[in-house]
Amino acid sequence: MLTEMEVARYRKKALQLYAEANIVIAEEEKQKIEIADFGFGKFGAVGLSVLIYVNTKRCCAKELAMLPGQTCPEHLHPSLSKTKPGKEETFRCRWGKVYLHVPGPETKNPKTLPPSGFEAGYTVWREIELKPGEQYTLTPDTLHWFQAGPDGAVVSEFSTSSTDEQDVFTDPAIVRATRITK
Repeated sequence: MLTEMEVARYRKKALQLYAEANIVIAEEEKQKIEIADFGFGKFGAVGLSVLIYVNTKRCCAKELAMLPGQTCPEHLHPSLSKTKPGKEETFRCRWGKVYLHVPGPETKNPKTLPPSGFEAGYTVWREIELKPGEQYTLTPDTLHWFQAGPDGAVVSEFSTSSTDEQDVFTDPAIVRATRITK
């Protein structure tokens, strides 16, 4: 659980990261930045700042801001039916570095590991390093997790329609919606 003051502080940090990446955020968008802590209340270690520009039945565009070493836990975007495949998404690094972990041969000597105390639910170990201007596309139903580099990261996400509430996390303790207290 996070307090309203913590959420405000983390939104301010996200805005600083967007500024570092030369991404202009409209005034009316600033309060729409979601601070996702995945139910742990340890946003600096496990979390993600998300600004959704558009999310329609056909497409979605988001801006992700990550603090240094911050991790988005392992999950997948499931197919909901034969006519509703899971989300296909492309991550494009805009600033800093992000390390994306996907199925495949295990990377020897990875640069990132799950945050200490939060190791449950990590099963994919092929590490892909994305620097500014580099991108990677994930197909539906693909397990993945990602972590910001030592300076943090800003990542643009372009995808088919996003249904984050349907995401399946490998750690059953994860709660997608952040609870905020006074």
